[in-house]
Amino acid sequence: MHWPMPHGSDDVEDDTGPVVVSLEYRIDPSKANAFQHAMNDLHRIRKRDGAFFWGLFRDTADARRYVEYFMVESWVEHLRQHERVTVADRAAEARAKAFHIVAEPIVVTHWIATASAFAVTDGFIAHPEDARSQDMQ
Repeated sequence: MHWPMPHGSDDVEDDTGPVVVSLEYRIDPSKANAFQHAMNDLHRIRKRDGAFFWGLFRDTADARRYVEYFMVESWVEHLRQHERVTVADRAAEARAKAFHIVAEPIVVTHWIATASAFAVTDGFIAHPEDARSQDMQ
């Protein structure tokens, strides 16, 4: 099971970024600890493949809903992640997907920063006004 290439991405320029990818899982709350353990492997894979932020969040209103987020510097960097898949990566993804309990597939969403929203500086995300104020110091 590897993730298909993103839909509607033909009009995104390669250097656009940063990019946030979110994956929404629905799991059995009684298996939350095992799921989180399985997600640790995906954390390592995402970081190895260029993510500079990774997180797993639980919905406070729905104990079944977990969202994985990771951020990479550019659209082309994310597209490369689709190409860097090992047999071990596929196994880790399959372990995480096995916790998904609903018939609908895992929801994958790609988020592109607007040109004026954020800048990546030294591996950190900064609002442009914050970056300008630092340049003035």
